[in-house]
Amino acid sequence: MKAKELDEKFDRGEDITGYLDLDRARRPAQEPKRVNVDFPIWMVQSLDREAGRLGVTRQSIIKFWIAEKLKQVSGRPQGTPLHNRTPTN
Repeated sequence: MKAKELDEKFDRGEDITGYLDLDRARRPAQEPKRVNVDFPIWMVQSLDREAGRLGVTRQSIIKFWIAEKLKQVSGRPQGTPLHNRTPTN
């Protein structure tokens, strides 16, 4: 199938998932990048308490809180790469 035909099916609202190789699908700028951060013991203990209270992992709560803060300070929807932002004057 040509890309134009696939686009037309999508535009008509047809289900095109059968034409996609979802095993190889990627979300640009969403690939994980490992970073190391050193926290003081009291902070790790506080994170662990809060993570336990919420029933999530320490890593999950760190990622969630950082994402929320970045969303607050950047004013952009979550998941939008920073390089795609339109400049404001």
